[in-house]
Amino acid sequence: MSDNTPPKSTWFHDALTPDLGTIHRVDEILYSGRSAYQGIEVIKTRSFGTCLVLDGKIQSSEADVFIYHEALVQPVMITHPEPRRILIAGGGEGATLREVLRHDSVDRATMVDLDRQVVSVCRHYLPSFSDGAFDDPRANLIVGDARRFVEEATDTFDVIIIDLPDPLEVGPAQLLYTREFYTAVKRRLAPGGIVSIQSESSRWYDLHAFVAIVRTIREVFSHVAPYQVHIPSFASLWGFSAASDTLKPDALSREEVDSRISERITGTLRSYDGESHIGMFSLPKHIRTAVENADTVITDDSPLFVF
Repeated sequence: MSDNTPPKSTWFHDALTPDLGTIHRVDEILYSGRSAYQGIEVIKTRSFGTCLVLDGKIQSSEADVFIYHEALVQPVMITHPEPRRILIAGGGEGATLREVLRHDSVDRATMVDLDRQVVSVCRHYLPSFSDGAFDDPRANLIVGDARRFVEEATDTFDVIIIDLPDPLEVGPAQLLYTREFYTAVKRRLAPGGIVSIQSESSRWYDLHAFVAIVRTIREVFSHVAPYQVHIPSFASLWGFSAASDTLKPDALSREEVDSRISERITGTLRSYDGESHIGMFSLPKHIRTAVENADTVITDDSPLFVF
């Protein structure tokens, strides 16, 4: 008699907080290794397709990579009247670079990522995420420390996009969420420039990091507009911040956003448009209240750590 017992399933456990997590059925582990900075895995899941996992946390998935990266990139790119010189801090998958290069106005997009191995693994196992962006003649990839780059560079940029991993206590991003770092970022902005910052979870029960990041950015920039979208593979609402001394993305109308998309962008966006722009910046009352009442300022001497 043959044994028809199905093979034991492989499951990936993604811990969201110390008390809550998700599990994903895994069909195949495409890559598993460790760089000098972090653990790196590429897994093929049933629910979200192929996923990039860093230090045990899903960073992006094949199913919804477009939602996160359109939300991170497009509001600030659309807000700027003519974004030509762009700096990306992090963004190893290349999806942030892909979204930036949709804009015909861009002359140069400089991407600074610390981990060469992440970039290499993503180019090999997740080529659809970057969709050829690394080979675009306008792309300039620098393997190095983003903080050192912004502190030592002399160039200025119209738009700066901060797409960094979570500030884990044992990770490489601890000092990339501080007032000192955001002050250095501001010095790299050209007049009339704008910044987009990945700002951690905006889950109703887990707002501490998001509100601290927004509070810290407000120490540096005159106008900070926090916003959020739902990222299915994170099982969460996720927060972002747009910061500038002159530009206000939350003041753009639905019609103006759609007009600029039509005029400027190559290809079709799947998630972001004028209507979703308005929704992103329409935070519910409990989050607005938490942001306004935040008193934690993140500094080099008192960095932010998340689970």
